[in-house]
Amino acid sequence: MTESAPVLADPDTLERLEAAAFRRLVTHLRQRSDVQNVDLMGWGGFCRNCLGDWLHEEAAALGLTLSKDEGRTHVYGMSQAEWKAKHQAPASQEQLDRMAESLARNEAVR
Repeated sequence: MTESAPVLADPDTLERLEAAAFRRLVTHLRQRSDVQNVDLMGWGGFCRNCLGDWLHEEAAALGLTLSKDEGRTHVYGMSQAEWKAKHQAPASQEQLDRMAESLARNEAVR
């Protein structure tokens, strides 16, 4: 039996895997419109908006032009306003409190 190099040791393969995993995450979030951004923020410390903003920031770091709105549209599969009108429910105080706590914990991550 021939032993192969670990997949994660190859930077090109790793980048392809990460890109594929990101695409799967975006597809998953598009299909799970029942999962509210306030819940994603409250439990995970990020939401659809964050992913779109991170696309914008990474594009800027590479000298590319991608607005925050364009990044968010990519993640939502439609404009943020359209997604909100179709899928966003009012947030409860409990959701808002959990999100505020999570955002405070995010400060340590930066």
